[in-house]
Amino acid sequence: MIFETTIFTTVLINAIGYTGAYYLTHHRNPDEFGLGLPRSQIYSLPTELGLQYSNQKIAINNQEWLSTWLIKAKAPQGTVILFHGKESSKSSLLEQAQIFNSRNYDALLVDFRGSGNSSGHTSTVGFNEGEDVALAVNYIQQFNAEQPIILYGISMGSAAILKAIADNQVKPDGIILELPFTRLLNAVKNRLKIYNIPSFIMGELVVFWGGIQHRFDGFSHNPIDYTKTVDCPTLIFSGDRDPLVSVDEVKQMHNNLSAPKKLVVFPNAGHQLLVKVDRQLWQENVETLINEL
Repeated sequence: MIFETTIFTTVLINAIGYTGAYYLTHHRNPDEFGLGLPRSQIYSLPTELGLQYSNQKIAINNQEWLSTWLIKAKAPQGTVILFHGKESSKSSLLEQAQIFNSRNYDALLVDFRGSGNSSGHTSTVGFNEGEDVALAVNYIQQFNAEQPIILYGISMGSAAILKAIADNQVKPDGIILELPFTRLLNAVKNRLKIYNIPSFIMGELVVFWGGIQHRFDGFSHNPIDYTKTVDCPTLIFSGDRDPLVSVDEVKQMHNNLSAPKKLVVFPNAGHQLLVKVDRQLWQENVETLINEL
């Protein structure tokens, strides 16, 4: 009886872990019924902020693509490529792009695969998205992009930038990491806590089965390790009340960087767009980075 109960419990727990991994990494259209998070939507356009833009499609392969907006500056002095966080789209990057545009930077806003108007229905929390970063950088470089080139990412977008630098030989002139997580396992456990789901063991199972489903080792997907390969000036933004990543974790990531770096902690900020928390603090530090490049 004990043996049968142990087998049943093991199968049940793994089934829950598998289902949880599928739910967190697959997206369904809002009007569809099924397992997965609602697919992120385009909810605002650049013209609503007075920004003129063009739609650009970047091919992943013959069947897949990345949807982007290109916002040109009147007298460009550089280029910034912006990447959103999980369960979001390039619409979340408009206010930041407006600031860069005011500094005469061309801006390319990217929907990751499985988000916004890009193809696909899955997310790997920055792992495969690292390839999207590399594709966007290669795309913009084909058109003799204005130098310097800055990469800006939020949460998953930060992880994807670091993954691209570590594994895809992407070499930007500067990077801005907003709300970065340090280790996928920690991020998953903290997200489970938000859902009031016990994270012990379940976090490991979600990472394990997510890796099986998407064919990568989730336990080695650790942006804190990728930072060791960064050789350009880096600005990190963190919120002191972020429930997904503690400031202590972000400080460890900051300490791993050997290039010029700066960590800015926003008071009373959670896991949210920090430009909306304190636009002046955000802009001042971004301008400092720009001026130093």
